[in-house]
Amino acid sequence: MTQIRDVAARAGVSVASVSRVLTGHPGVREDIRRRVLAAVKALDYRPDLAARRLRSRRTDTIGLIVADIRNPFFTEVSRAVEDVAYHRRMRVILCNTDEDPEREQSCLALMQDENVSGVILAPSLHLLSRFRLKDHPFPLVLVDRCNPETSADAVVLDNLEAARVLTSHVLDNAHRRVLFLHGASSATGAQRLAGYTQAMTERGLAPEAVGVAPVADRSREVARVLLARPSLPEAVLASSGLILLGLLQALRDAGRSVPRDIAIAGFDDLPWTRLVEPGVTVIAQPTYEIGRTAAELLLQRIADPATPVRRVVLRGELVVRGSTATR
Repeated sequence: MTQIRDVAARAGVSVASVSRVLTGHPGVREDIRRRVLAAVKALDYRPDLAARRLRSRRTDTIGLIVADIRNPFFTEVSRAVEDVAYHRRMRVILCNTDEDPEREQSCLALMQDENVSGVILAPSLHLLSRFRLKDHPFPLVLVDRCNPETSADAVVLDNLEAARVLTSHVLDNAHRRVLFLHGASSATGAQRLAGYTQAMTERGLAPEAVGVAPVADRSREVARVLLARPSLPEAVLASSGLILLGLLQALRDAGRSVPRDIAIAGFDDLPWTRLVEPGVTVIAQPTYEIGRTAAELLLQRIADPATPVRRVVLRGELVVRGSTATR
């Protein structure tokens, strides 16, 4: 079995130099790094990760806890986190909470048991309401969800402003009675609801909102009930891509035409929003950038625990399509 000293001998460097290259130490000369990596490949060397972890008391593993892995938003965030981790020679443990506080606590306990180097977390509304950074024994970065008073590193969208912009666009197109379907169990849904409410009240209009579970099947059933009312809204907005999908399915089931019978818009520029006729107006989130930034913040926090708390707020982009055409 190839040992680290064999790699050092073939590369003509010290064992310490090999170790620095394999752990991603920034102070290694480029020519030494190339020689070591070439020797690793030639000898098919695989480091003894278990021994390294015992020596360093670090796992070279980060945790990623998301609310719903079926949501394309979190799929893209996960891809970005894994990409960053791969280039830093780290592993990712992925957990899914389904917005369930008990399952969320179980995931956090697993991360502690696994002695991860740090965690990226999309917290439930329940956890955010009582969040204290000192309750978590590892570096932590919040992603997608964060309250203004939360004292932790975070990467989020400017949800209030994005919802305000989306609602204002629909109102500018002469739609006045606008219904908002929002995730009932997430901080993101609450912040987007606030942005919608602000835009409606600024125009002297009455907000009308319904909280739903942020999954397509549930929002489809809720939308079916709403569409059975004698008086329909002129437009319906959805606070997430999955809610938007459920809404569109309900409209198709009811034989309603978009935007002739009702206008729709929502969040997340998913491929299907461009393919369905006449195209769905959305707020496009910088999803990959959110995941990449969260991973980089976490690695910086791991390297320097004393770094001041940072919050990165990214902006969405309004993508206008035919679903919100002027009445």
